[in-house]
Amino acid sequence: MASRLLWASRAASYLRISVSHRGFASACKYAGDDEDGKSHGGLRSKIDLKYAESHEWVKVDGNTATVGITDHAQDHLGDVVFVELPEVGATVSQGSGFGAVESVKATSDVYSPVSGNVVEVNEELNNSPGFAPHLPLPVNSSPYEKGWIMKVEVKDASELDTLKNSDDYAKFCDEEDAKH
Repeated sequence: MASRLLWASRAASYLRISVSHRGFASACKYAGDDEDGKSHGGLRSKIDLKYAESHEWVKVDGNTATVGITDHAQDHLGDVVFVELPEVGATVSQGSGFGAVESVKATSDVYSPVSGNVVEVNEELNNSPGFAPHLPLPVNSSPYEKGWIMKVEVKDASELDTLKNSDDYAKFCDEEDAKH
């Protein structure tokens, strides 16, 4: 695990990948507003999702929760070069780390917004050469659709009540950004 993160950092450094500044207006990966999302300060949040303050999103379908990092998170990280995926069958707990996302700027832990068992991971995230600037990982190009990280069989649905809705998450991000 650590060796892959170190390798990705060295590869990005060796290749001298530069990160162009992206303002919040360009962070919006979708054209215009539609029934699925709202635009807040140029960032995108989806109204059918729940959000953790650690910037992960969750979408529940029956007893299965799909988890990824938010558009806000990927924008702050920059170009993602590697995603550490959990093992299928692993048990995750709400608020506990289950992997990491490495970008050309930093490595950030990823926390589970719900507790349960991992039933599927998005192998496409490790099949894409993220360190090639012309081939961005889906985490950057499509954080809410193709950029999901794992699917979890939810253990306790009441945990979803502790997460933020789209409007509350957008306000949280605005307040957090104003502090920096």
